[in-house]
Amino acid sequence: MLDIAEELDRWVEQGRDFAVATVVAVGGSAPRQPGAALAVDADGTAIGSVSGGCVEGAVYELCQQALRDGESVLERFGYSDDDAFAVGLTCGGVIDILVTPVRSGDPVRTVVTAALEAAAGGRAAALARIVSGPADLVGRALLVRPEGPHDGPGHGFYDGGFGAHPELDRTVAAEARAFLDAGRTGTLEIGEQGSRCGAPLTVLVESSVPPPRMIVFGAIDFASALVRVGRFLGYHVTVCDARPVFATRARFPEADEIAVEWPHRYLERTEVDARTVLCVLTHDAKFDVPLLRLALRLPVAYVGAMGSRRTHLDRNERLREVGVTELELARLRSPIGLDLGARTPEETALSIAAEIVAVRRGGSGVSLTGAHTPIHHDGTSAPTGRIGSVA
Repeated sequence: MLDIAEELDRWVEQGRDFAVATVVAVGGSAPRQPGAALAVDADGTAIGSVSGGCVEGAVYELCQQALRDGESVLERFGYSDDDAFAVGLTCGGVIDILVTPVRSGDPVRTVVTAALEAAAGGRAAALARIVSGPADLVGRALLVRPEGPHDGPGHGFYDGGFGAHPELDRTVAAEARAFLDAGRTGTLEIGEQGSRCGAPLTVLVESSVPPPRMIVFGAIDFASALVRVGRFLGYHVTVCDARPVFATRARFPEADEIAVEWPHRYLERTEVDARTVLCVLTHDAKFDVPLLRLALRLPVAYVGAMGSRRTHLDRNERLREVGVTELELARLRSPIGLDLGARTPEETALSIAAEIVAVRRGGSGVSLTGAHTPIHHDGTSAPTGRIGSVA
């Protein structure tokens, strides 16, 4: 649901009642991942998607039914050869979808409203909802926030609850924050003893975190195209260059941030994490060497550097001379990008973006035609937690 938070937050502000269908689990070659959602308001307006079109019509009807009767429901959609006209996924996959009404007066509305407001505002939050278990608990929600500097364990970092045992709320909140810390969405299985409600539970945890960062070093024409592609992929894009005549808002109007600073000095002071991608387009040793020496030692997702194969070999030797190890050099993607035969800045940006996606998702980068690899990859697939008991 949090993938369409901005639109749903506006619906809440307008006082609309709506029902939301959220992908809970997938199997096989399903088109959307857990957390993907479709919402329908009382007037029949729909936003979002759960399957790319395969089962949208049936899910739309489930949302309308939930708005009428106020009941949450879990439905499974798969592929069946028994009936050519049955609603299902033509790709052969299977998806489980939770449909939850969010109407004025529904117990879940306050928690969902807070989650949507946080996600729409770019603040980290995780929404935990019961997917399966006792009927009176299905659809109930709990909101988890990052722990503040003065919060002790189990204090002040979650809102709402499931209306069962307080220990269940605390247990799910603690587990959900582990998902939030990793920026992941997935399901949590809680055994009968651990649930404190006499039955096992399945909980969907949806995490919303600020967008990942793409830092482009080198304010060149290729950087302008890469900024546009990076924004399209959902990155918060920074352009950094030590030359003020090139690093300007006029040249990079779509960048989220422009830093006029020596690249390695900027990287020393800025925040990066395991989702950050660093694209070094300067191919100038005085910039590249101190920058890459630092970048290759940071826990970031991707480090790529532009240049010819000759430039790459020369750069590697310079990096070895300043103490970069072979293990660190192995992290460097250079020459940057996949082999698409790219020539223009736009084609080169596409090549770089394709490599970033392949690294992130664990793809091979080869043509799907004639290949026997999965179509959908997820190198950072969501964890599935399991709790058997509570001490």
